[in-house]
Amino acid sequence: MEAKAIHTNESQTELSYLKAKLADLNQLVKLRLTFLVVFSSVVTYLTAASGAINWLEVAMLSLGGFLVTGASNGINQVIEKDFDKLMLRTANRPVATNRMSVMQASIISLSMGISGVLIISTFLNPLCGWLALGALLSYAFIYTPLKRITPVSVLVGAFPGAIPTLLGYVAVTGKIDIVALILFGVQFFWQFPHFWSIAWILDEDYKRAGFKMLPSNPGRDKGTAFQTLTFSLVLIPIGMLPYQYGVSGIVSAFIGAFGGLMLSYYSYKLFRSCEMADAKKLMFASFVYLPMVQLAYLIDKI
Repeated sequence: MEAKAIHTNESQTELSYLKAKLADLNQLVKLRLTFLVVFSSVVTYLTAASGAINWLEVAMLSLGGFLVTGASNGINQVIEKDFDKLMLRTANRPVATNRMSVMQASIISLSMGISGVLIISTFLNPLCGWLALGALLSYAFIYTPLKRITPVSVLVGAFPGAIPTLLGYVAVTGKIDIVALILFGVQFFWQFPHFWSIAWILDEDYKRAGFKMLPSNPGRDKGTAFQTLTFSLVLIPIGMLPYQYGVSGIVSAFIGAFGGLMLSYYSYKLFRSCEMADAKKLMFASFVYLPMVQLAYLIDKI
């Protein structure tokens, strides 16, 4: 009986250890965020596709996109290890707490990144591979270090942040055309009200690490709110363009315009008040906007 109890305890310990390591891996790759990125790629692929769907390509796009995005997030945490320790929301990350060594995180991230780019290049097309590689390198090695230097980092980061839509479109068509740029533009401009509302809420935490994320100085002011409103307003006409170019139907044009109006409304409220409560409302509205609009393009096409 004693031996059985010891064996049971050892099994429970091993299971707890495995769960802890999986939880650390989840934090390293930012699993929920990574799935959202894959969602954008897949929805755009399905929107661009005509006729029968190549489900092998969809699977490889999903797998490759997951690996590349996870790699970008992992490299980001390796580079920002010492800064993550200073912020409340990131202090418990595995690399920051040394639960995962820099070497381990680097090997995992680089392996994921290389595998993801190779999968995308092999099963989709070379242009998709270059886009994936460009997104990985620009996010990890340009956007990440710029965050402590200039708020322009948000503009720089918006390019790799919107590349998933290009990946999905180019996986089908093999080219970047005006339609690809329109779908890219929707996600590109959405990132500004989305990210600046989050940065408004987390401004004090970002400043602990020296990150300059809001576009004006001191940050939570009408200058930032006005720029947020400006980018939100741009989404109104851009959201309607897929209908103009025959990507989807008139219903999605109204939904795209409504989404832009919704973000503009909450951005205007933030501009008027500069209050935390309105920044939170804008943040939640931005969470709704992207899946709502992208799914509208897909469903209205069908």
